[in-house]
Amino acid sequence: MPSPKLFKPPNFRTLDLNLLRVFDEVMAERSLTRAARNLSLTQPAVSNAVRRLRETLGDELVQRSGQGMAPTPRALAIWPAVRDALQQLQASLVPDEFLPDRATHSFVLAMADATAAELLPGLAGILEREAPGASIRVVPLTTRDPRPMLDAEACDLAVGHFPSVVPDLTVKVQSGETMPFFFERLYDGDYVCVMRADHCLAAGSLSLDDFCAARHLLVSFSGQPYGFIDESLAVLGRQRRVVLTVNQFSTAGRVAAHSNLLTVLPQHFVRLAGMGAGLAVRPLPFAVSPVHVDSLWHRRCDRHGAHVWLRQALMRAAAQAFAA
Repeated sequence: MPSPKLFKPPNFRTLDLNLLRVFDEVMAERSLTRAARNLSLTQPAVSNAVRRLRETLGDELVQRSGQGMAPTPRALAIWPAVRDALQQLQASLVPDEFLPDRATHSFVLAMADATAAELLPGLAGILEREAPGASIRVVPLTTRDPRPMLDAEACDLAVGHFPSVVPDLTVKVQSGETMPFFFERLYDGDYVCVMRADHCLAAGSLSLDDFCAARHLLVSFSGQPYGFIDESLAVLGRQRRVVLTVNQFSTAGRVAAHSNLLTVLPQHFVRLAGMGAGLAVRPLPFAVSPVHVDSLWHRRCDRHGAHVWLRQALMRAAAQAFAA
């Protein structure tokens, strides 16, 4: 019985990098025909390139499945790194000149309604003045860790409070690791306790005991009935009773205005949303960690001209919003 053939690790110095371009296109299209069209190659040429890369890496990479191609686990594992490297190389060798007044880009931002209320008025004005042919689409931010969204190119920028992501990236920078994502501080948000104007706790200052004894409404992107307010209370050995959880600050404000529930909202959002008349606003009766609002993006976009302009426009919109 012949002995099994041992796989020899590829020699990167002799690897034909054109094979990686073909691999990236096949993975993106899941079709040899469409990949060949995009690369201006014949389908046999693409098939031959895939065969050579299979032999080099010792893996099938893609296999026929129905009308398309299904990637192997090995292909799925290496594709993000290959695509990132190719895009970074292209950005370095062929700088992307972005002319806002001629742009027809469509940008996708992920953010919560309170963040959008703060930033979008200024951003809309910048768009109209500088890039009237471009557009912006806002999608809901449903997580405190949007890195999978950015990795999957579901959005260009995620904007919000990312309490675990930013410290993790900071540690990576300090240890000299490659940064897969970048972030930029836009502003710090202050949070307040909100209740209906004629609530029994609306008169006078709000005590910690009264806060904990009340029934609460929580804004949670993930749907979990636990947030940074509960973490701050836990440090004090206290807890509150959350009886209703929603995923939008605007919904929380409306419910609080017509119920006995207390909720915690960004102070600026109460002002911007015009909720002040029907609500009583009180300072939180305990200290909470600073709530930083950051923009987060994938490193593959870092040097793209359109993306640089978008980030700078967002920073200007934040500065404008808090100028007063």
